Amino acid sequence: MSAYGSFPGSRPRRLRSSAVMRRMVAETRLHPADLVLPAFVRESISEPVEIGSMPGVYQHTRDTLRKAAAEAVAAGVSGIMLFGVPEDAKKDAVGTAGTDPDGILQLALRDVRSEVGDDLLVMSDLCLDEFTDHGHCGVLTADGRIDNDATLERYAEMAQVQADAGAHVVGPSGMMDGQVGVIRDALDQTGHEDVAILAYAVKYASAFYGPFREAVGSSLQGDRKTYQQDAAGTRDALRELALDLQEGADMVMVKPAGPYLDILTKVAEASDVPVAAYQISGEYSMIEAAAQRGWIDRDAAIMESLTGIKRAGAQVILTYWATEVARKLG
Repeated sequence: MSAYGSFPGSRPRRLRSSAVMRRMVAETRLHPADLVLPAFVRESISEPVEIGSMPGVYQHTRDTLRKAAAEAVAAGVSGIMLFGVPEDAKKDAVGTAGTDPDGILQLALRDVRSEVGDDLLVMSDLCLDEFTDHGHCGVLTADGRIDNDATLERYAEMAQVQADAGAHVVGPSGMMDGQVGVIRDALDQTGHEDVAILAYAVKYASAFYGPFREAVGSSLQGDRKTYQQDAAGTRDALRELALDLQEGADMVMVKPAGPYLDILTKVAEASDVPVAAYQISGEYSMIEAAAQRGWIDRDAAIMESLTGIKRAGAQVILTYWATEVARKLG
């Protein structure tokens, strides 16, 4: 009792009084099964190459990718999302290497499936940007605009090739109108009814993608603002969500995660399928850079950022710290 009288029932701090108390009453809990590891595999390298703007993240060889997948399984991670990095000489205007059955991404899918079988969900980025010489996510018209419908034809082919290579889940990330429906039809018509679609339903044209573009050796010319969403919008996100659900998405994604937690919450409230969020390269790099300078507690910042993403409504979180965090949680 204080000099101002007693106020029983008005002391929320009682539930913060110790670590064990805070753990018991926690409303949000991270679990290794929540996590998916994004991973890059690069053609024609003999040793993994660390990504300069993403310390601790590597462009893998096919062999080191197998090892990373096995480590993710051992840690309890649920999935791995693969991105292929072809030789520059193999890039062209329509991303031919992305649909070559012997392209680097398809080889990596086979490698990982051979290594982990069904113990890890093998996911594949379904987009042309890593494979085009202009760096855009689709086919361009003569005047340099994205040809939405011509791009859909390429996505349908990519879906089939990736499923043939062993993908459990394909992740169309190009933000083309109608992409989920076209991909679903292509999968179903080629005997891949069981391959799931993780739709990038809400993908913003973000300033936080910079390190990722180094990771995939992007050849991007210009920007992607005519097909990715504008940071100032909310209605557009919910409209895209509704369309992807209507077209048959099995799961939906919000990307980036941290700067768009309000959007993530709205999507989670509106969705009747599982919701994922991608903690992207810029989010990763900011925490790592600040921690290297001693400005923040690295481990605490990682866990706080991931807890915030889950609290906002994500059931699945793609993060470059997936294996590390899963080990700590396990």
